[in-house]
Amino acid sequence: MLIAGLLRRLVHEGTLTVVDVGGRRHVVAGDRPGPRATVRLTDRRVERQLLTNPKLHFGEAYMDGRIVIEEGSLEDVVDLLTRNIAEIEGGTHGRFRQWLGKALHFVLTHNPVGKAQKNVAHHYDLSGRLYDLFLDRDRQYSCAYFATDNDSLEVAQHNKKLHLAAKLLLEPGQRLLDIGSGWGGLGLYLAKLEKIDVTGVTLSTEQQKVSAMRAADEGLADRVRFHLRDYREQPGPFDRIVSVGMFEHVGPGHYREFFAKAKELLTEDGVMLLHSIGRMEPPGSTNPWLRKYIFPGGYTPALSEVLRAVEDVGLWVTDIEILRLHYAKTLHEWHRRFLQNRDRIRALYDERFCRMWEYYLIGCEYAFRNLNQMVFQMQLARRQDATPLTRDYIGDYERRNAAKIALAAQ
Repeated sequence: MLIAGLLRRLVHEGTLTVVDVGGRRHVVAGDRPGPRATVRLTDRRVERQLLTNPKLHFGEAYMDGRIVIEEGSLEDVVDLLTRNIAEIEGGTHGRFRQWLGKALHFVLTHNPVGKAQKNVAHHYDLSGRLYDLFLDRDRQYSCAYFATDNDSLEVAQHNKKLHLAAKLLLEPGQRLLDIGSGWGGLGLYLAKLEKIDVTGVTLSTEQQKVSAMRAADEGLADRVRFHLRDYREQPGPFDRIVSVGMFEHVGPGHYREFFAKAKELLTEDGVMLLHSIGRMEPPGSTNPWLRKYIFPGGYTPALSEVLRAVEDVGLWVTDIEILRLHYAKTLHEWHRRFLQNRDRIRALYDERFCRMWEYYLIGCEYAFRNLNQMVFQMQLARRQDATPLTRDYIGDYERRNAAKIALAAQ
């Protein structure tokens, strides 16, 4: 079997056993310890597909049940493969696919008004019940902030919102724009924390409907509103802008447009905070399986791409923080909750959907653990004196408000 021969040259960590269509077992053992797993290929087409485009076809075959895991778990398999993927990418075919991906990624991530909404609907307009079954109670669908290893998901997501609030330098009466406002949790939190006026924009009809309902239910509709609107069509100005988990859908060809619009919307002494997944290496391409099935038009940028666009429009970068394993821990908890509610999710959709989302959650977790993914928080301003000279204010704000929240809860 050709795929077994290829894996023998490329697997250096862990042990993978592949059972071919004829029932023959091919043991591929690396020279370093690592995960152990056995997978069975159920048809010859899988063998051929894995040779041509393994990143796409492995996930497809797992979704369809044409790859069966006989020893270990899907987590073990993905852990093993991602630990060795640098070796796979180093081969001739891997380098060619990587070059092709880079050459095409401006086309594949072109997200003009209209197409951007269609791409968002593919993922975010799924049943709201689905998200209730694996997210925290506030439906925060982005990287949490784990102050300690013992933080629950609810605590870590609260930490994230407070951390963002601290960096935004909020004051009562300010006007804030939330670009990609999700189900409204962050905007509502910030509005209650500092009595500010919040406008949220999203391209998801389901998210906008839920957000508006939440604002009304909490008696905040007079100063918190959510629109089904492309950020490019939003009028200003705003004292503060925040964007969490949306920039991954902008696309490299639109980065300058994004920051130019942000600069236009900011007041002269305004501050923006951008929270996004990124990569710790030069520009590349999106995993083809993830792009096809989960996030069409999605791309996680290199900092070099982001900073170039920021420089081009003339904004100040006043702070950058890199969150490394926080998203791996977040995804691990989402997957644990997904498994707890798997029967209910299968009743909403079907078995193939469950396998697709398990592969998505586990694959992304190990991209943060073993590969090149990270999260960055970038603070931006029109003026260099818009924020304090040191970062002490962040911790001071968090401690002050954590105490205030604790007192309110008594």
